[in-house]
This record gives sequence, C-alpha cells and structure tokens, in this order.
Amino acid sequence: QVQLVESGGGLVQAGGSLRLSCAASGRTFSTHTMGWFRQAPGKEREFVAAISWNGGTTSYADSVKGRFTISRDNAKNTVYLQMNSLKPEDTAVYYCAADSWTLRIGVRPSEYDYWGQGTQVTVSS
Repeated sequence: QVQLVESGGGLVQAGGSLRLSCAASGRTFSTHTMGWFRQAPGKEREFVAAISWNGGTTSYADSVKGRFTISRDNAKNTVYLQMNSLKPEDTAVYYCAADSWTLRIGVRPSEYDYWGQGTQVTVSS
C-alpha cells in the first residue's frame, strides 16, 4: 500500500514557475513508476509526466515538453514536478500517482494503482 500527498500548488502568473512535490509512504516507493496527471474543470484527467523507478526513464505529454521536468528522490520517498513557463491552459488540479508495475511507463490513468488527493494550480493571464 502506498499513500501519496501532493503539495506546492498555488496561484501564479503566466510565465511563472511552480514546483510540485509528492511525498509517499510505504517501503516500496522506490519500486514504483510515478506519474503526474492533471484535470481541468469539465475535462478528463490527462497525463502530464512519468518517471521510472530509478529515474532513468521519463515521459512527457507534448503539451508540457520543454517546460516541465519530473524527478524523484527515492531516499526521501518523494517525486517532483518542476513547472516553468506556465500558461493559463496549465490550470488544473494536479495529481500524483503510483504504478505497481515497475517495468511500465504508463500514460493512462487506468495504469496507476495509487493516487494522491490533488493540488490546485492556477495560472493567471
């Protein structure tokens, strides 16, 4: 069992930056692929970024490539999402998720087994 708690959301102007953190409980964190998803009002939850268990492989949605960076610190049981050059269309609730299947870098919400409660990111124009 893994419990996830996100933090770091807030209100920022377009062009600004935010760093989201996701703290995980449990001794198996380092074996999980970790992902970030987001959901805007009236829209489906969408993939943002994912990182393999050892940080060696990352994947990004086209909409955030070059602006967002996912990273992890297994010693701290934490995964991060550095978001730069934010745009109003990045406004959403951001969710951290963990996939029990170590060898997969999933991009679909159905591929993830554990979810945090979400943190709101609002980008003003």
